[in-house]
Amino acid sequence: MERQSVGAGGRDDDCRRQLEIYRLIFDHIHNGVIVTDAAGYVTHFNRPYGRFLGIDPAAQIGRHVTEVIENTRMHIVARSGVSEINVAHRIKGQDMVVQRIPIVRDGEVIAVFGQVMFKDVKDVGRLAGKLSLLESKVRLYEQEIMSLRNTRFTFDSIIAASEGMKRLKLEALRAAATSLPVLITGESGTGKEMFAQAIHHASSRRLAPFVRINCAAIPRDLLEAELFGYERGAFTGAHAGKPGKFELADRGSIFLDEIGEMPLEMQPKLLRVLEEKEFERLGGVKIKRSDFRVIAATNQDLLERVRMGRFREDLYYRLTTLPLHVPPLRERRDDIMSILTRLLELQADEMGRTDASIRFTAAATAAMEQYVWPGNVREVANLCGRLLSAGAGPEVDLDELPGHIRPAAESAPASRNPGLREVLAAAEKQALKRALVQAGNNRTRAAELLGIHRTLLYKKMQRHDIDRNAGGNLAADAAGTDS
Repeated sequence: MERQSVGAGGRDDDCRRQLEIYRLIFDHIHNGVIVTDAAGYVTHFNRPYGRFLGIDPAAQIGRHVTEVIENTRMHIVARSGVSEINVAHRIKGQDMVVQRIPIVRDGEVIAVFGQVMFKDVKDVGRLAGKLSLLESKVRLYEQEIMSLRNTRFTFDSIIAASEGMKRLKLEALRAAATSLPVLITGESGTGKEMFAQAIHHASSRRLAPFVRINCAAIPRDLLEAELFGYERGAFTGAHAGKPGKFELADRGSIFLDEIGEMPLEMQPKLLRVLEEKEFERLGGVKIKRSDFRVIAATNQDLLERVRMGRFREDLYYRLTTLPLHVPPLRERRDDIMSILTRLLELQADEMGRTDASIRFTAAATAAMEQYVWPGNVREVANLCGRLLSAGAGPEVDLDELPGHIRPAAESAPASRNPGLREVLAAAEKQALKRALVQAGNNRTRAAELLGIHRTLLYKKMQRHDIDRNAGGNLAADAAGTDS
């Protein structure tokens, strides 16, 4: 009997220790906690809740919950047996968020557990604001990732049958092995962005984002916010912060298209970011750092814009560490049919056409190889779409090509007329002279009138033996030719 009594006493001690631990845990819960029995009478009331309400927790034991807490529904939950999770409850003039959970044993409610989850509903608002900001960031990253997946170009995507393009691809591949700034120049539609993406995907940054921004498409008032991001309240309508393009491009590449259209007042800020790799969001005070690689593109003569005071010289030299020039199609005619065939295949696949095997007659091929393609590769893609939509094929002849492509070849197919090149050369020479006369012998202006790069103008003048210093003789020559 004595041994049993000792054993029972030991168990009692264990029970007391366990109850003490439970009591300590109950009183150390940060939020207010209350427990009632099935009739709504208080059985447990923790100290944090007592401090918040300004009452003695021990004195509330045995009282009905409606006498202790205003607007309570603990006794209602005891009768219904239905939990109320994260619902609003106004106590002492403050909007609270509470839980009321029935405790069930053998199918019957024996108690109700109540807890004030937050001291004020404003805390929930702050948490919701943080979650909203995180969600907006996630959406932005998802958009960038989706954009990246939809436009995945590599060097295999670039057709290079001509020697010049083969050399250019090799130069671009060498550039991809570095993290130095790259400036890609060339006329509109030549494929500058394709080269930019190819460089990114051949680099060590290929697993990180490739972020694009068109400097000409965004109003100058919004460009700074797009590039550097902004904090909540930075301007009217900025209800939540937003990361900028440089921030999104961390460990990846940022592609600044139409860099020649960058507003002059933004250029010093851009230069600082390129040099320091750090910036501040609009309306922010914290320094943001980003490890990005910049690739820029333009169809303008940036050096000429520097001379005109429209582009900063220091920014120009910062961007042109690795310059690449993509020539227009008229200077790489060997690529035309290869590009045309490849684009036909791609567009036919997108349209779901399995019978789109298109061949071209010798006359049609000659016409397209002689056409100047002012829209370059973009214009070739346009022609492919027109041919496929019209159901052309399996063989396309000269009369099925758009009228603006046919004229030079209609007089006599190039394959059977050895004089066609001479006729075209004479027409080109005359066009050069007319433009120079109209521009007052200003080569930059003449190049703009012709829609070509100034460097190309010099090459064509040299090819046609047009003296760069001829000045007034050009007007007389042009007038004599016109007569």
